[in-house]
Amino acid sequence: MPASLPVADDLGIANRIGTGLARLLRLIERAAAAREDDLDRPSFMLLHTLACAGPSRVTMLAATVHSDPSTISRQAAHLVGMGLVERRADPGDGRASLLALTDAGTALLEHTRQRRDDRTAAIIKSWQPAEREQFADLIDRFTAGFEAVWCAGRPEQSPS
Repeated sequence: MPASLPVADDLGIANRIGTGLARLLRLIERAAAAREDDLDRPSFMLLHTLACAGPSRVTMLAATVHSDPSTISRQAAHLVGMGLVERRADPGDGRASLLALTDAGTALLEHTRQRRDDRTAAIIKSWQPAEREQFADLIDRFTAGFEAVWCAGRPEQSPS
């Protein structure tokens, strides 16, 4: 059997992981729908990306969050309207604009992040410290692997 083909055990584990992820995503979506005081996931990702990268063009944000520029433009317009993001002239190209977090955007991002972290801490509270660290390492590794496989052959969606 060629090494590149998964064996039955690999497929069984992959099925358990896929089923668990689908269940988790459904739970996350239901919990998010029940909360009105937190940012929705796309807004959180956009604000988080701006917090990490600093003022950015729509095209860079789209590539970073694996979306298309028109979607990011609509999300950004909504966030600008809420006063969470502002448009600034790009000092390198006066024809272009940059999106930047406002103080209100930074505050709401931090509030949402703290609530998320509090919920996650409550979930893993009974775990041993080594288990928590291992889970964090494995989820980072899984996400990087997912991103690498998903982005393969999709140059417009490749991570920055």
